[in-house]
Amino acid sequence: MICLYCDSKLSKVVDSRDISKGIRRRRECLKCSKRFTTYETIQTKSVVVTKTDGRNEEFDETKIWSSLNKACAKRPVSNRSLNKIVLDIESEIDKSGKNEISSKNIGQIIMNSLEKLDRVSYIRFASVYREFESIETFRKEIDSLLLSEKNKK
Repeated sequence: MICLYCDSKLSKVVDSRDISKGIRRRRECLKCSKRFTTYETIQTKSVVVTKTDGRNEEFDETKIWSSLNKACAKRPVSNRSLNKIVLDIESEIDKSGKNEISSKNIGQIIMNSLEKLDRVSYIRFASVYREFESIETFRKEIDSLLLSEKNKK
């Protein structure tokens, strides 16, 4: 590793810890004695997302985080719950054994998870994902949520 302070290539590892997606290492430069942190992650296979218009792009979990954060803004939803949704999507990809997933599949996993987690966040996400264009579309979705809740009781 190259020191951030003096560009020396000589450093030693002072502390290592496992984190969710790799290893966090605390290092000390042998030249200037300053400390810095590095993160090592395991590079997994590249996954392609097939969009509804036929385009392909590389899977990017930050896009999922962004949409979840928007849907759950100012709602009583923990980051742990959102992290579980992202992990569920990654798990679904791993289970399939394929290196390709459709954006519809990703959207459906998010919808199913948000419906159980927080219904307001679900409606927010659904309004963008399903491209609601009128109040009536909102009403139908809310009515279906209320009906499913009644059927559960």
